[in-house]
Amino acid sequence: MADPRTLTVVQLNDSHGYLDQHMELFWAGDRAAYAPAGGFARIKRIADSIRDETGGDALFLDCGDTIHGTYAAVQSRGEAVVPVANELGLDAWTAHWEFAWGPERLKEIAAQMNHPLLAINCYDEETRELVFEPWLVREVAGLRVGIIGIAAVTVDRTMPAHFSEGIRMTLGDQELPGHIRTLREDEDCDLIVVISHLGFPQDMKLAREVEGIDVLLSGHTHNRMYRPAVVGRTVVLQSGCHGSFLGRMDLTISGGRLVAFDHELIVVSGDVEPDWEVQGMVRSIQAPDSDELARVVGRTWTGLYRARVLESTMDNLLLQSLLDATGAQLAFSNGWRYGAPIPPGPITVGDLWNIIPTNPAVSVCTLTGVELREMLEESLHRTFAADPYEQMGGYVKRCLGLNCFFRVENPRGGRIEELFVQGRHMRDEDEFDVAFLTTQGVPPNYGSDRRDTEMDAIDALGSYLGSHSHVEAELRGTFVAI
Repeated sequence: MADPRTLTVVQLNDSHGYLDQHMELFWAGDRAAYAPAGGFARIKRIADSIRDETGGDALFLDCGDTIHGTYAAVQSRGEAVVPVANELGLDAWTAHWEFAWGPERLKEIAAQMNHPLLAINCYDEETRELVFEPWLVREVAGLRVGIIGIAAVTVDRTMPAHFSEGIRMTLGDQELPGHIRTLREDEDCDLIVVISHLGFPQDMKLAREVEGIDVLLSGHTHNRMYRPAVVGRTVVLQSGCHGSFLGRMDLTISGGRLVAFDHELIVVSGDVEPDWEVQGMVRSIQAPDSDELARVVGRTWTGLYRARVLESTMDNLLLQSLLDATGAQLAFSNGWRYGAPIPPGPITVGDLWNIIPTNPAVSVCTLTGVELREMLEESLHRTFAADPYEQMGGYVKRCLGLNCFFRVENPRGGRIEELFVQGRHMRDEDEFDVAFLTTQGVPPNYGSDRRDTEMDAIDALGSYLGSHSHVEAELRGTFVAI
């Protein structure tokens, strides 16, 4: 092998079914700004340009959360994304929300993809065999590159039970060293690349614990990394979400080791000319529902987005609609990260589906003060646990009707210092009427008298918007770190 060799690696992660261009949030000093970004047709154009520039000495890898998150993706149970993703020329992918319709459906989708789904940590409960291939070897730029996949560990821990029916997930940390040895010693690989959906904190710990990883492409936590992290000899990268960004690394390999790299976080901006064939495919997929999804159902004074850990304007609107629909004192939803932002102005039917693409039923229950505190402590720990492996993904639980003052640095169960409900100090013996979304919001081990209403989330949002000429959803200090 001639030495040194150069290889370009391109990362896509957490595109969440956003086949077409959409609005994206960009921080501009002390404010949020919005600009069009993303779309698989523009991603295709950028990827092809990199391949041309490098003479094909490039790998294009997807860290998952690809086939779920928009109306077309969810209504087709992932099917709508397949033909477009197959045009990108990806080399491999792994999974998280891909399990939303159960493992058997994911197997069907994976079989239709041109690139393999890799996961060293997803096992059949009966046979104890791996459900998907753990790794593959690609020969590119005169190198043998071993690519290992790790799916999201939270699939059978925090997601609805049907996501993981018949399978068992592990963290993958115990299996990974053996696969690296196999690729290095038996497959004569010059470079080891891991595509992971564990999340950036988890992947940083993994890189510290496991030797032999050259490049760790991370997903799940939507970090926009303008420079990679380096842990020992491992380079760790994550590249935003919604397909609005691609991560590019130009690697130099010598003597079977990564010796240098250059990085660029590429914005898939509106200035990029789309691949018109792929754009035509996207328009065909969206055409049957385009008129209805473009129908304006309300207006907002507030820019709606989820890109905050403690509270978000997008979820404040969703929660206000639940309170309005039920008359409850408190409302809860999950701390989702995905959902393209909506600038101040008109809100369309399509925007509602971006806010809550699963459209669960609106439910109600009764929570005691003790349960409320325990539930919020659990959410804070799952977000801020000192051990990254105890973090379960997502932002802090979204709430409306309360104010929680807490200390991030405190240990599990002792973070909340003061808790107010509707402006009054909460007492353990208090009871509260609570609205939430059936599949997310209030875990099944909390609350009594749980029941579904006759309204789903999209109906609640539509009704609330229809009764107001404009809505506001400003941050209210629901959670305050002190």
